[in-house]
Order: sequence, then structure tokens, then C-alpha cells
Amino acid sequence: MEFNIDNILQAQKRIENYIVKTPLIRMNNLDEFLGFEVYLKLENMQKTGSFKYRGAMNKILYLPKEKLENGVVCASSGNHGKAIAYAAKELGIPAIVVIPDITPKVKVDNILNLGAKVIQCDPKDRFKLAKEISNEKNMTEILPFDDYEIMAGQGTTGLEILSSNIDFDYVIVPVSGGGLIGGISTAIKEKNSAAKIIGAESKNIARYTVSLKANKRSTVEFKKTVADALVSATPGEKNYRQVVKYVDGFMDVSEEYILKGMKLLLMEGKILSEISSAIGIGGILENKIKIEKNKKVCFVISGGSISLSQLNLLENIDY
Repeated sequence: MEFNIDNILQAQKRIENYIVKTPLIRMNNLDEFLGFEVYLKLENMQKTGSFKYRGAMNKILYLPKEKLENGVVCASSGNHGKAIAYAAKELGIPAIVVIPDITPKVKVDNILNLGAKVIQCDPKDRFKLAKEISNEKNMTEILPFDDYEIMAGQGTTGLEILSSNIDFDYVIVPVSGGGLIGGISTAIKEKNSAAKIIGAESKNIARYTVSLKANKRSTVEFKKTVADALVSATPGEKNYRQVVKYVDGFMDVSEEYILKGMKLLLMEGKILSEISSAIGIGGILENKIKIEKNKKVCFVISGGSISLSQLNLLENIDY
């Protein structure tokens, strides 16, 4: 199957009555800190607090009813699990979420409160365990990113960015497995936009930076990162193809600058997001790429799940 804009347009029709068309706002007071015209696409205001709901709902609505009789299971770093739990609850099907044991308690509690069962494990084992549960219980496994319907759902974010009719020079996207940037880049490039697509990932788990340098999908060593929603060690196979085709570059951002980006977004932008969402801003502060003063730049703020303990990390951070 070749993934293209048609998949995303079909997803948009499928999920339009379920999702929130999230705000895209001009953020003038960040211009002086970043050096260009700043816009934010606020997916932290999506249902369940992140873009993941788009892909989760698209996948579940795409599946035939017989595939859903015994429910669904997924592996997640938090946001995908919450999205699956919420979509399953809306559609009246059971759900199990396998989640890393480093996931903030607030994310675990959010999933439990939606009625899904939660199983915690070592981050590197979560996909293996989800597959085992799928086989044992005859449940349908829903992957968080390496899936065409998931990527198509996430790509509807790109269609909404285009619908603003703003001629963006850059769109900067947080990256883990690659479902969001794979979908957004396909939507934007195949609609003939001239915008450059830039991915932002933690330097501690720089799976795309390493893979693109090696010219092949590569698995990197797992290291702890404050960007707890961006912990996939390997690019998704389907996502990687779209990234190679359409993404213009990547920033591998240090832990210090991820936190600087988060604090800037909170203190000057007055936007409360999860730390992972601010990684693109952190990359600019770290001078990972140079963008000219008159350029229009859209940062995708991918999610909003954050705990008080994570906020405490910002106390002694300067930007």
C-alpha cells in the first residue's frame, strides 16, 4: 500500500464528528526570544489532551466490527493509551493499555479513569507484551504510530494547519515513532505547500537523526529523557518511508534545552503543555537550525499531560 494524501482526507471525513479542530494561534510575545514569527497549533486542546486521539479514533472506526468484539490492546508512553481508552469508552469496547513504568502517575490515572485496564512494564518490553496479550485474549492490537490509519488520523493535523491559509515557511513537529510527522509532512507536501518540515527529538533517544545518518532505520539505546512522550527507540517502518520522502531536517535537542523550551512556552507564551511538546522551541533556543527573522513558523504543541513534579523541574531553568 502506498500512503498518500487520500488516506488523510478519508480519515478527516471519518473522524470529523469526533475530534476537536484545535486552535492555531499567533504568539507574538515569543518572537523576540526565537527570532521569527511564531505560531502554535494547540493539540494539547484536543480530546484526551493530545493529537493521539485523531489516529486512535480513525483506526478504531476503520476496523470491522468483528475485529473489535474482544476489545483492543495497545502499547503506549501515555497519550496513545489515553486516546485508545477514551475512544474505546465512546464506542463501548474494552481496552488494555501496556505502559512504561516511567510514565508519570497523572497519565496512568487518566487512563484508569477512562475504564481501561493498565499494565506497566519496562519501556523496551511494552510492544512485545502488548502483542502477547493480543494473542492470548484475541484482542486487536492498535499500534501507536507504525500504522497507516493511525498516521492518516495524525495527518489531519496537517490539513488543519493548511486550512489556516497562512503561508508557513516552517512547521516544526515533536517526534518519537514518527506517526505525527509522517502524517503532517504527507498532508503538507502533497498539498503543494512550500513549508519545510522539521522534526524535533531528544538527543538522548535520537532515533531519526541516527537512522537518517546511517541511511536505514536504526534502533538507539534507550536513555531516560524529560521528553517522556517521545521514547520510541526505533522509527516506525511505515513512518520512516514518509519521513525520508518529505521531512526536510531534524533537531536532536539536549535535556537542558527541552526544559528551557518548556519554561519559555509557559512563562512567556502562557501555554501549559507537556514537556515533550516544547522540544521544537528548545531546539531553536539551542541553535540547532537557523531561521531568518521574517519567516513564519508553526510549532505543533502535541500534548498537554504534565504533572506537578514535572513542573518542578523548571524551577531553576533559565531561557
